[in-house]
This record gives sequence, structure tokens and C-alpha cells, in this order.
Amino acid sequence: INAEYMGSRFYTMEKFFIFLPLFALFIVFQCVHVVHEGHIGVYTRGGALIPSITNPGLHFKLPFLTQVHEVQVTLQTDKVTNIPCGTSGGVVIEFDKIEVVNRLKKDLAYQTIKNYSINYDKTWIFDKIHHEINQFCSGRTLQEVYITKFDELDENLQAALQNGCNQWAPGIEIIAVRVTKPRIPEQLGANYENMEAEKTRFLLARETQRVNEKQAETERILARIQAETQSEIAKLEMEREILVKEGMKKLQEIENEIQKVKKEAESEVLAYRNEKEAEINALKLSAEFIESQMLEQLRNVPKSLYTKNVTSLLGELKGRHSS
Repeated sequence: INAEYMGSRFYTMEKFFIFLPLFALFIVFQCVHVVHEGHIGVYTRGGALIPSITNPGLHFKLPFLTQVHEVQVTLQTDKVTNIPCGTSGGVVIEFDKIEVVNRLKKDLAYQTIKNYSINYDKTWIFDKIHHEINQFCSGRTLQEVYITKFDELDENLQAALQNGCNQWAPGIEIIAVRVTKPRIPEQLGANYENMEAEKTRFLLARETQRVNEKQAETERILARIQAETQSEIAKLEMEREILVKEGMKKLQEIENEIQKVKKEAESEVLAYRNEKEAEINALKLSAEFIESQMLEQLRNVPKSLYTKNVTSLLGELKGRHSS
């Protein structure tokens, strides 16, 4: 009996020492947790929020007693779907999806979670979107909600959400709101499609008319530019011809002046030559010249003359030479 008892006790101790490391490892895993990048660690113990927040990284907590929650503090997009609302005319429409881009401020995260729990966005985004959409639709007609005022809806929603958060939850920052086109009853949708088709045809016709007017105006401008260009070309051609003719006229005047100067020079040369010839002829008719010529002739004539009066002979020769 003692042997069996001791064997049973040894077996029990063996199992204890086998499971003890496993239990210790399990406890360690329960103590260690990781907070991922872009999040903060928020802790609750016994349902109460602990006033400590951890940054991304490896951290420790009390096993089984402390629960850790990762809360995102970077940009996140909340999608609110299937939002019904009624217009001022009683038509019920439904928004399939509205996206809200928001961010929880890290320095105000603890206060926001303390006041509105981990699911703070349910109160200030999901429920608030439903409320603001109904407020928007109830004061407007279907035409305004679906067409004329639809482009204002995202801005109005962002402003309303941010104003509510600034007053009651300043740790929430609304970055942007994206709203999809609401679904309306099929019959009304067909009417709006027909109306849009007519509007499109009207806009197309108006744009076509505007294009034709612009084209006609462009043609008129081109015709005016062409006429002005031709006029300028004709003017330049005329000015060029005038300049050419003026140049030819100046050349002719220069040529005439040259001919005039040339003729005057020739006349002066001729007059000078005639004057010199007259002077030479006058010299030839002088008594001294005649006498020298006569003596020259007598010297060259191989004849013998006999006379008693040489003077009378010279006078006779002189008279003949003069003749």
C-alpha cells in the first residue's frame, strides 16, 4: 500500500512540475500585450477606466483583471449606411452610405473615452449623422435634397458634426464628409432622369448655339484681320512704289545734273578753245608775224631776184602775203 501511495504521489508531483511551466508561460502571455502603431492603449479594470494611456509598443498588464483596448488616433473613416429620411413634401428617401473621415486627438483621448466609452464614434458620428440627415431633409423639398441643395449637404454635415464635437467632445476632429446620392422612388427617379435628359438636350443645344456664335464671330474676326492685312499690304506696296519712283526721280535729277555739268564743262572748253584760237589767229595777222613768215618763205625759196629797190620788193611781197 505504501508503495502504491508513494507511486501515486510521485506521479502527481511529476504532472504538477510538467504543467507548472506551461501555466507560468500562459500567465506571461496574459501579462504581455502589444499596442500597434497608430493606436494607443486604453485599460479597464473591473469595468472602470484606468487613467493611464500607453503608446505603441510592448507593454505589461495584470492578467485576468485588466483589459486592454487599442484605440486608433490616426485618420479613420466611419461608414454610416442605410439612412432613411423624409422630405418636407412627405417623400421618403434613403442614403445608402455616408463616409465620415475623423481623428481622435491623442491628448484628449482619455477624456473623450471616459465620457463616451470606447465607442465614442457611435454617439458623435453614427447617431449624429442620422439626426443631421433627418434635420436636413425635413426642411427641404425632394428637388432641393436630390438636386439643387445636394452639393451643400456634405459641407453642412461636416459643420454640424464639428460644432457638436467642439461643444461636447473636443477630442474628435471631423476631417471630411462624403455623401452618396440618395435613392428615391422609381417613378420619381424616372421623372428626374427624363428631366435630366431634357436638361442635357437643352444644354447641348445651347452649347451648340454658343459654339456656332463663337465660330461665326471667329470667322468675322478672321475676315476683318484678313482685310486689314490686305489693306496694310497694299499700303506697304504703294509706299514701296512711291519710294522706288522717288528714288528713280532723284537718280534722274542726279543724271541730269551730271549731264548739265558735263555740257557746261564742254561749252567752257569749247569757248576757251575758240578764244585761244582767236588769240592765235589775231597773233597771226600781226605785222611782226607776217614779216617773219615772209622772211621764212624767202629763205626757203631758191631764186635770185634783181631789183634796184629792195624796199619796194619787200612791200610787194608783203602785199601778196596779206592777200
